[in-house]
Order: sequence, then structure tokens, then C-alpha cells
Amino acid sequence: MAKLIVSDLDVKGKDVLIRVDFNVPMKDGVITDDNRMKAALPTIEYVINNGGKAILLSHLGRVKKEEDKAKLSLRPIAEHLADLLQKPVTFVPTTRGAQLETAVANMQDGDVLIVENTRFEDVDGKKESGNDAELGQYWASLGDVFVNDAFGTAHRSHASNVGIATNMKAEGKPVAAGYLLEKEIEFLGNAVDNPQHPFVAILGGAKVSDKIGVIQNLLTKADKVIVAGGMAYTFFAAKGIKIGDSLVEEDKIELAKQLMEEAGDKLVLPIDNIIVEDFSNDLPTQVNEGDIPDGYQSLDIGPKSIELFKSILKDAKTVVWNGPMGVFEMSNFATGTLEVAKFLGTLTDAITIVGGGDSTAAVNQLGAADKLSHISTGGGASLEYLEGKELPGIEIVSEK
Repeated sequence: MAKLIVSDLDVKGKDVLIRVDFNVPMKDGVITDDNRMKAALPTIEYVINNGGKAILLSHLGRVKKEEDKAKLSLRPIAEHLADLLQKPVTFVPTTRGAQLETAVANMQDGDVLIVENTRFEDVDGKKESGNDAELGQYWASLGDVFVNDAFGTAHRSHASNVGIATNMKAEGKPVAAGYLLEKEIEFLGNAVDNPQHPFVAILGGAKVSDKIGVIQNLLTKADKVIVAGGMAYTFFAAKGIKIGDSLVEEDKIELAKQLMEEAGDKLVLPIDNIIVEDFSNDLPTQVNEGDIPDGYQSLDIGPKSIELFKSILKDAKTVVWNGPMGVFEMSNFATGTLEVAKFLGTLTDAITIVGGGDSTAAVNQLGAADKLSHISTGGGASLEYLEGKELPGIEIVSEK
């Protein structure tokens, strides 16, 4: 069954609790990337344009002790949201109590309010991230309707998503998905459960252990699974190829061997690499095929690998990409990631989905984001979705 969506609701005159994902990167109190905030605007605008009162909850960073609060307040985010919406946004510098309740009671239709960082509740006993029953009940009591639009935390059972939703449903109040969550369900869900073929998955990043479940699940769904980045060298080791000083997970070599046996030619590895004598951007690099010499490590895929991956991708109808091809943050080892990103932007007949920090950064760096079908806002959440897991933040949303 399809999930209830915010546009299915009558929000006029209602106090609408919206769980957004405003966990954005900040430096010295300044937001350095507001894409997640912009992604939430359609849901917020639907509520306020239809006469609802938008009460927003989000976490920011990890709040472990009292001192963390000073640098992790949502005040700068509230100020930036006011600029994005071109209207005042009330910021309440607390997560519960009379000040918050009064501010909510004073809201007019079309108003927007942001509650302070939900993880401030974690300083005294992990009440937010531990899905404290009393906290979920309290936040639920502030609203008439709950909309979850935070895909980035959909894989977590927290008080501000599952806790609120559970209490709302117990009282017969609607729990809906926002437009962003709907889009994530549509694109990632279809890619996993009902992809158009040929379906190619590209998985990069450092560790096989982070993506075992994803590789195993996608090998049953995709026509090809390209494995690159640091984790490729565990597969090299499993094939008996010498990897020099490249990254390897010794305890995953047998598993890599087993995965390759099961996958056959469905699993594709790089065929050449960019190697260097140390983990540095300042040393000469060389292209290497076959065994990697002792004293060298591979930090990116080579030109033949780029062409191989392009030849596999050119006829694809569905592509899911998660994780970089190399050490993307160093300019000498960013070529593989950037070339894949650029090529995905040319696949006009394919559904192209990108998730994961470095993959998304590469697409944004090239200005190719608008040429892709979907850029996922959730790192861990998109990985768990690609594993085929049920995500509690999605599961709890009411069916239509």
C-alpha cells in the first residue's frame, strides 16, 4: 500500500509537527551546504500555504555533553530558513517546557517555528536517540498532525520520529510522509524492488564491512555491481592480486572470495589503479595494472577502469551510486569519482540515483546535480534501504 503523504492532509488551522533533517555542515556558526534545508522547503511551504502552523524538529550533530550545546544550536539554521522562506521563523531555544508551549499556542495560521536541537535531550540520558517514551509523548502533545520528512534519520528509531508517530497514531491522529521522504521512497524503493533493466549499481568507499549487506542484496537485483574505492583491494587480495600497502580488511577476504564466486561476471572490479608511495597528494603518481608493488598503495581507479565502467553504464536504465572511486578529497585521486559523476549526467534515458557524502559532493562540484534523477539526502538511511531493510521512520508512516 502507498503511504499517506502531506498533500493528503487537511492542515488548515492545525499545529503540524514536521520532522525535518537540518543536520547540515557548519563552520564557525555558518552553514556551508544548505541542500538538506532546501530539500525540505516543498513540505514546509505546502503546510504554511494551506493555512497550517509548521512546528519543525531536527537534530544537529552529536550532543554528548553540556559544552556541545553552544556550537550545535539550531538558531543559525532558523535564521537561514527565514531567508530561504522569505518570512519570519520563530526560534525556541529549548526542547520542552512553558516557553515552547506558549510559543506554539501563540502561532497563527501560516507561521513557522523551530524547536531547539532535539539531541540536546541526549545530554541527560539519550532521551532523543534512545526514543524515550515520555519525550515522544510530550512532543506529540504539541501537534494535531505529524509529518516525517527526515529521510536522513529514517533508519533510526528516535523520539522525534518514531516516538512522536507512535503517540500520534495511538490518539488517532494522522502520520504522513513529507515530499522529500516520498521522493526517497519512490526512487530508492523502485531501484531496489522494481528497477528498469539493465540495472547497474556502483559501490565505492573504504570498507567492505560497511557495505556487505548492500553488495549481497544488490547482487540479487542488479545486472552489474561495480565495486571500487578502498574496498576493492580486499577483493583484489581475495583474487590473489598483490595489493602493496593498499587498504585491506584481512578478516573479509574469505567473504569477498565467496561473493565473487556467487556473483560470477556480475561483480566488476577496477582493472588499473593510480598508485603512490605514501598517503599524500604531494608525491608523483603512476598508473598500475596487475600486482601493486610493495611500498605503494592505490588511491584511485585508473583510466582503463574509467572506460570499462563507462562501457557498462552507457546502456543502463537504472543506476544507483554510493561511495567514491578513490580518495576524493585529494585532487590527485579525485579523477575516478569525478569522471563517473560526469558520465552519469549524460545518461538521459536512465534513472540515476546518487547517495553518500563524497558521491553527492562530486556531483555538486561538477554542477551535474540537475542532470540526475535523484540525489539522496540520507547516507546511512540510503545504505540500509539498499540493503532491503525496513526503515523505522518510514514503516511508522500511516498507509493511505
